[in-house]
Amino acid sequence: MIKHPKITLFWPAAKAMICVATTLMMSSLVYGQQPRPVTTIEGISEYQLENGVQLLLFPDQSKPQVTVNMTILVGSRHEGYGETGMAHLLEHLLFKGTPTHDDIPKLLKDRGVLNMNGTTWYDRTNYYETLPANDENLEFMLKMESDRLLNSFISRDDLMSEMTVVRNEFEIGENNPQRVLMQRMMATAFEWHNYGKSTIGNRSDIERVPIENLQAFYRKHYQSDNIMVVVAGQFETDKALELAQKHFGSLPIPERKLNQTYTEEPAQDGERVVSLRRVGDVALLSTAYHIPPAAHPDFAAIQVLSDILTMVPSGRLYKELVESKKAASVYSLDIAGHDPGLLLCGVQLATGTNMDEVEATLLRIIETVGDEGVTEAEVKRSVQSRLKAHENLFANSSSLAIQLSEWRAYGDWRLFFLHRDRLEKVSAEQVNEVARKYLVRSNRTLGRFIPTSEPVRTKVPVVKSASEYVSDYKGREAIASGEKFEPTPINIESRTIRGEFADGIKYAYLPKKTRGEKVYLSGVIRYGTEQSLTGMDANTQLLPQLLSRGTQSRSFQELEDELDEIRSSISFSGGNGTIGFSMNTRREFVDQALELLKDMLREPKLDEAELEIIRTQMITGIESQLSEPQSIAFSRIQQELIPYPKGNIRYVPTPSEQIEMLKEVSIDTIRQIHSDFLSGQHGEVAIVGDFDADSVLGKLESVFSGWTTEQPYTRIETPAIDNVPGQRITINTPDKKSAVYVAGLAKKMRDDDPDYAPLMIGNYILGGGPLSSRLADRVRKKDGLSYTVASLASVDDQDEQGMLIMLAMSKPDVSEQVVDAVAEEVLRLLDSGVEGDELEKAKASYLETRKGSLASDSLLANTLRSQLANGRNMEFVEAQDKAIAALTKEQVDEALRSMIDMDKLIIVTAGDFEAEPEGDDEGGEPDESNDAEVSDDNK
Repeated sequence: MIKHPKITLFWPAAKAMICVATTLMMSSLVYGQQPRPVTTIEGISEYQLENGVQLLLFPDQSKPQVTVNMTILVGSRHEGYGETGMAHLLEHLLFKGTPTHDDIPKLLKDRGVLNMNGTTWYDRTNYYETLPANDENLEFMLKMESDRLLNSFISRDDLMSEMTVVRNEFEIGENNPQRVLMQRMMATAFEWHNYGKSTIGNRSDIERVPIENLQAFYRKHYQSDNIMVVVAGQFETDKALELAQKHFGSLPIPERKLNQTYTEEPAQDGERVVSLRRVGDVALLSTAYHIPPAAHPDFAAIQVLSDILTMVPSGRLYKELVESKKAASVYSLDIAGHDPGLLLCGVQLATGTNMDEVEATLLRIIETVGDEGVTEAEVKRSVQSRLKAHENLFANSSSLAIQLSEWRAYGDWRLFFLHRDRLEKVSAEQVNEVARKYLVRSNRTLGRFIPTSEPVRTKVPVVKSASEYVSDYKGREAIASGEKFEPTPINIESRTIRGEFADGIKYAYLPKKTRGEKVYLSGVIRYGTEQSLTGMDANTQLLPQLLSRGTQSRSFQELEDELDEIRSSISFSGGNGTIGFSMNTRREFVDQALELLKDMLREPKLDEAELEIIRTQMITGIESQLSEPQSIAFSRIQQELIPYPKGNIRYVPTPSEQIEMLKEVSIDTIRQIHSDFLSGQHGEVAIVGDFDADSVLGKLESVFSGWTTEQPYTRIETPAIDNVPGQRITINTPDKKSAVYVAGLAKKMRDDDPDYAPLMIGNYILGGGPLSSRLADRVRKKDGLSYTVASLASVDDQDEQGMLIMLAMSKPDVSEQVVDAVAEEVLRLLDSGVEGDELEKAKASYLETRKGSLASDSLLANTLRSQLANGRNMEFVEAQDKAIAALTKEQVDEALRSMIDMDKLIIVTAGDFEAEPEGDDEGGEPDESNDAEVSDDNK
């Protein structure tokens, strides 16, 4: 038979199209109608499933990871009388599993979960997890999320155990004066709307909620027509659509009709004030003003206004209050929502400051800013900073997937992009207009009751439907997607180039295409000796912070503006002989960013006025923690585990000693350290990302070349001190509703010790795994004693310093139960050892986590830089991975028994152990807000 030439030519393509069509048709027959394309914005595609599920796909081939984020459009805004905290409590219970997924944290851990959590806020609840990218993991996540959407246990037993965990989370928040003050202000600012109620809920509602009510709430809101599912990362679109349709498309169409909330907060017609009296160390002042919803066009200008007031160092409140030392810090927070929210501005007062004077200044600056007028330069500074943050977020697909939850809850996910466009167009006049409209006395929560003959009411607009703003929105071109790079140690090693600059700095670089053309740098400069730096501890700690506060040619503000202009960030850290620095920029700006880094390192201004600001902030920060159980306990155990004598450069000072050391810091000493000790002779730097290697290497060398010193350098070693005796320390902290348990051991070992790998896996099983571990299963899940319980194994790569730390948070009256439960689990592990199946799953999960860390370019830069210091390369990581994979039960058991000697365990507990018990969970009056005074001029 003679074939027609055109038919012959196109038959392979036609055959392939027929196969695809057949596959889609068969899939449609099995799983229902295929997802309907809705729109695509800058690389994110929206689909609609027949049963109402909203699906977003965001392919990102640059990292071998995939994230699934399921957002339920229910939060504390949707709770009724007696239901406060129900959405949050339900979020906890969804981790308890279903008949087919019986322990979700453990199932995810076994697959090497890189990130997972669930969060609840006013307008939504979301659940997300990131796993290594493959079709099997993607299907697992979609299947699991669709399963727990409808089939979670929500059992009475789980409620009883998790209720106490959530209550502990409530109590941890009650320890934070700033958080409590904000909640009291929210409750005062909102008389009717649920934004005035804390997401975590009322204590009595948490304790007494009937399981039947919680189950009904679950069945009502957790349905296919009330969710958005985001898949982001490395996946094939067709496969994701197929799997989404298979697992979410098969869910039934709900029979119930979901009612929408309709309460609107009336316009406030007089200033309000709330006073909080509790144990604490630092005074706070804050103001709150009603503002429109996040979807409203005014919101972008309000965010810019927020920055103009409190941005460091240009903010008007910062300049007036912090630079004058009347306040240690200032802050602002725009609480955005589906409905009208609040703009908060506040200050943390410096010790000894007159509160009335600060309050008067605070209110004067805020409520006259619209009349005095902002400048275009101030607006540009804020816009550039926010656009940089937006750009950094968009370069990370997993973070963006989570952020889209917020904007969907505000009304539509496309608002995320529309808001960026609105920010770019904000003008000084717009900012002045919103300031005059919303920052007025009658719209304020903080003031005192002052009668007025002509009350002023601010009508805050609402958004009936976000679709009116985004219906025709198209977005812009998607950013560069990056290359598909498998971050195995061998692949990384094959692409990494190492060397040494002429004056001595060692370097490593790995050029690769990255999402958004991002470039990450990690470096450290080393200087001095133990002898030459003794007595300079606090000075060496403040020096890195001053490096970012201006140079000889650029003021602090000019430096911040230039970094925002080129979408870059540079930060410094260090102390006792090291200056650490990191840089985050983009390919087109890398040369300019390196020039700024050079200026900051070599020609810092080291301004005395900035030193005073930093000193005040640090002292105030320490003072604010003087009565906090967690801070006290961790400070104490550090001193016990690192017991070097006072006067030794390794000595761990008490908080009071830290304050005294900071008071003695001298700008002259800091300048001397910089001029005499710092140089480009000792240190390491690594750079990873999208850059031209030859060009960047030359520019990088110029940062350090010709920068020398005569001062000798010897690294200051900090080995562990063996045979530190065990002890039990109890510290009473009055009026703190949450207690802390922390215990630890120290041992001489490095990460090339034979016991290192088995200790890491042993700790992972004990308490190092995310949510699922021996300690979490016992103390949190079974006993319900603690919201936070974990263990941490830390082993240095240069010094012989190994540590094992265990920690938990609880109510003070169950603290001893926590101590006993942790001890029992540790002894059980030491006695019986790890179990075979448990060990294999832990190894696989831990190795996936290690692999996931190499997929982060910023973490990879840190790894390459640290390897330069100890003369290693990625072959060492490969060897460690193989050693972990080959571990036996006997090796892990022996490493744990070698590390953990219960007779040498140092245990510190801190909390209010002398307070009267608050009563059982069955009745009694809850102790709510009797420490807050509220006044309202129209009550």
